[in-house]
Amino acid sequence: MKYTCSIAMGPIDQLIDIAKTAEEVGFDSIALPDSLFFMEQAAADYPYTPDGSRMWNENTPWVDPLIAAAAMGAVTSTLHFYTNVMKLGSRNPLLLARQVGSVANLTNNRFGFGVGIGWAPEEFEWCGVPYQRRGARVDEMIDVIKLVLGGGMVEFHGQFYDFDRLQMSPAPTQPVPFYVGGHTDVALKRAARVGDGWTSAMMTGAQLADTIATLNALRTEYGRAEQPFEFQAVCIDKFGIDGHRELAAIGVTDNIVIPWIFDGLGFDAPLGKKQDSMKRFADTYIHSGWQDT
Repeated sequence: MKYTCSIAMGPIDQLIDIAKTAEEVGFDSIALPDSLFFMEQAAADYPYTPDGSRMWNENTPWVDPLIAAAAMGAVTSTLHFYTNVMKLGSRNPLLLARQVGSVANLTNNRFGFGVGIGWAPEEFEWCGVPYQRRGARVDEMIDVIKLVLGGGMVEFHGQFYDFDRLQMSPAPTQPVPFYVGGHTDVALKRAARVGDGWTSAMMTGAQLADTIATLNALRTEYGRAEQPFEFQAVCIDKFGIDGHRELAAIGVTDNIVIPWIFDGLGFDAPLGKKQDSMKRFADTYIHSGWQDT
């Protein structure tokens, strides 16, 4: 099982040093969250908390995840990065293809594209994109971005996007993996059908076990059971070595964690304390040898 450190809601001026420390102590990846803006009044509930409330406010810091990946990639050499997840619905697929391809090239193929739809109607409407039919539009966006990233002269004539022959150079030298987020039936089907992996929001171990079983059944149904597939999990109730063993046993391949939160610190804790938490976590889990027993 791999370990990914999430940098959600942390001060932007800490990110470069966190990336350096993550690579130094042995994390596999950095997970990069996405949020465009904070709307004072939200038309929809946030889907990943019990009461629908947002876990952040108007002053919570966010950074564009693609820009962050490029910046953090420039000061590391082995650490991977992935968006967790970028909300595609309010964006343009050709612009995203240009950006994703650039990040993949600048990081020497150390970037994975975690994708979702987006939950807030305001993010769509205020960016000039209709909220209606968002799922079908995102499905087509994924097709467009994969096509362009594959390189060469391509064209696309779909229901939502239509363009004649074009090429973006240079294409990434390796395929960019796509990790699909979401807990709904439609999202799980999308992950099984077109994804190189699935990424969770906050879930219990039991919920993760059920979801992974569902995804494996869907992958078999789509004829993709033998293809490599990542299960990236944010688990809220499996801790300690035994808890991590349980996650590995149910099929989690990538455990997304925030070490300083486990140590009782806040998202805005001082950099030095976060680095100490990362080192303790690595000693306890990454380098303890529990996966060899």
